[in-house]
Amino acid sequence: MDKKKYTLRELMAVVAARQLEDGKSVAVGTGLPLVAAMLAQQTHAPNLVIFFEAGGIAPQLPILPISVGDSRTIHNALCTTTLIDIMDNMRRGFIDYAFLGGAQIDKFGNLNSTMIGNDYEKPKVRFPGSGGANDFGSLAWETLIIMDRHSPRRFIENVDFITTPGYLYGPGAREEEGLSEDTGPSKVITDLGLMDFEPHTKRMRLIATHPGISVDDVIKATGFELLIADEVGTTTPPSPEDLRILHEVIDPQGFVFKK
Repeated sequence: MDKKKYTLRELMAVVAARQLEDGKSVAVGTGLPLVAAMLAQQTHAPNLVIFFEAGGIAPQLPILPISVGDSRTIHNALCTTTLIDIMDNMRRGFIDYAFLGGAQIDKFGNLNSTMIGNDYEKPKVRFPGSGGANDFGSLAWETLIIMDRHSPRRFIENVDFITTPGYLYGPGAREEEGLSEDTGPSKVITDLGLMDFEPHTKRMRLIATHPGISVDDVIKATGFELLIADEVGTTTPPSPEDLRILHEVIDPQGFVFKK
């Protein structure tokens, strides 16, 4: 990888943006997921509709908001409403994608952003918790996941706490627990590559590595048996125009991409 041309965070943002289709809708928080959504709007998906947990629907974002309550999340918005209405829209099937991250993830895409340890009352580490992440991952048609450090400590056999359901314990599990059919995690973007979920087993599968990263690198960084696609591709690096948009249009203040 030529680090003189782009950073891993820039590459992850671009790869994440490419997973979003024009004419679809996405519920996002802040950070890389929002950067990816804004980049998609600026490039191949001008009609992507962004929903914010705090109530902004289809804003015309001037620059990157720093929180879901930032006033920029309702700038020239189609509608300004409440968290309850956003979740209601999601439950009614109006939101295609949710974009999430977490501290841990397992082979079925279950996410933990609550705690590390086996004692909820006395965890080794306490994280902020769900916020809207459980609702997002439960109700959106597809969940896209960004994990910025791919390691065996984060990609583990069983998460310590299921904050957000993936495919739970395997095929049919979401439906058995009352969630809608044909929903669940679809892609995982990390600093090593791009994963999806094998349709029959619902297990995570490597489909592409980043330039300079080998399949073995990803396997060694994963704490469970990772499925490998028959043909593993290589992600396409950011173009000069992608980088210009990231730094000059989306994040000129350097909140996500340090200057």
